[in-house]
Amino acid sequence: MNEHFTSRRRFLQTTATGFGSLALFDLLGRTGALADAPRPEFNGGLHHPAKVRRVIQVFMNGGASQADLFDYKEELVRRHGQKFDPGEGIRVEAATSQPGNVLKPPFPLKQHGQCGRYVSDLLPNIAEYVDDMAFCMAMQSRTNVHGPGSFLMNTGFLLPGFPCLGAWTSYALGSLTDNLPTFVVLPDPRGLPYNQKGNFSSGFLPVSHQGTIINAAGKEPIPDLRPPESATFITPDAEREGRALLDRLNREHHAANDRDAMLDSRIKAYELAAKMQVSAPALFDLSDETAETRKLYGLDDAPTADFGKRCLLARRMLEKGVRFVQIWSGAGGPTNNWDNHGSIQKELPPMCLSTDRPIAALLADLKRRGLFEDTLLLWNTEFGRMPFSQSSEGRDHNGGTFVGWMAGAGVKPGTAYGESDPWSWKAAKDVATTYDFHATVLHLLGIDHERLTVRHNGANRRLTDVHGHVVRDVLE
Repeated sequence: MNEHFTSRRRFLQTTATGFGSLALFDLLGRTGALADAPRPEFNGGLHHPAKVRRVIQVFMNGGASQADLFDYKEELVRRHGQKFDPGEGIRVEAATSQPGNVLKPPFPLKQHGQCGRYVSDLLPNIAEYVDDMAFCMAMQSRTNVHGPGSFLMNTGFLLPGFPCLGAWTSYALGSLTDNLPTFVVLPDPRGLPYNQKGNFSSGFLPVSHQGTIINAAGKEPIPDLRPPESATFITPDAEREGRALLDRLNREHHAANDRDAMLDSRIKAYELAAKMQVSAPALFDLSDETAETRKLYGLDDAPTADFGKRCLLARRMLEKGVRFVQIWSGAGGPTNNWDNHGSIQKELPPMCLSTDRPIAALLADLKRRGLFEDTLLLWNTEFGRMPFSQSSEGRDHNGGTFVGWMAGAGVKPGTAYGESDPWSWKAAKDVATTYDFHATVLHLLGIDHERLTVRHNGANRRLTDVHGHVVRDVLE
């Protein structure tokens, strides 16, 4: 047994807040010490056989309106313009405004596919694939405020400081490749979402599991991957010698301070960065994609060019071994997102136009390349919107009910779980919380959400806190 392995084992045994038994399992598995153990990289799963090997999550930042996109309610059409009154003397409140009158969807919702799922005319391309999807029609948040809502949907907690879904996945299952990150985030080029980088945090897990943020719209998607043209003194030989010196200094320091998890993660980051200098440029070079693929994703059309490029990059990343990719639509703030307070009629169409075609293309591309068989595609937002108007034609935040869907490996296609009330105001039947959603995703990855824990500050922390159940109705 080599010196490096011994140092790691000693670290795992002695630190009170270290990786714990889960990482030890992974370490022993990689060294062959547990030859008969499941291998996550081959879909063996951590706690049970996995259906899913990798995940792409598209996140609609701002609170996408369920009533205008997927949750058709005849009551909104019939009572349009009337005072919103759910009856029984129930007090009606809104997050940032005075409740207005009932507001019908300004754009028609029609039934599609054999399953008859209602989808807005603003999403004609996604509508073609409803028979591949499983919808959670009565999701519910504990808040109607963006920051806490985004944290809850990503990390399982309302407050900052906790690992997100991608980080937990990276921690539990490890990497599928050694020259690209395990968890990649592709934010909207107009800005990071609410909570900024807190949505992609590794929290109290080792920092190596946090999301690697890539600016796909930038001239250099990964900053400082290559030296600037002006730095002619940085030659390939000089780089190699510099890395060798840095590696030696780091390892000498690590040998003397082998309880420093941050140092361990920093060494890994340097090693990964060096490997990405070789692997990443080819990843971002789309010249080898066919004209048909470019057209499919809408790369040459202004409204879809950016989001389409990020969806295509996500597919390419999966093929190269990235395990979890998160694609964001919408920046933080009052505009350029799904936070349609001012006007559903004016603000919702451009968001749908930019994402509808690329998301449908991603699903179709995954299917035709055989990736759909072990990939999970998720569509999420932090909460929904109210059935009544804000001002005259906008909608306020609504944590009472919203919609999310999933498609791909292990998902029962053409199904729906849950139902909101007649107004799309509150979740009414078969409610799915954010904890249930996370438990279901982890289950598909071969992980028992109650057993994926880390001891932190005297508590056994997990993604689902002390809640959650697997929504088996949407699984095959």
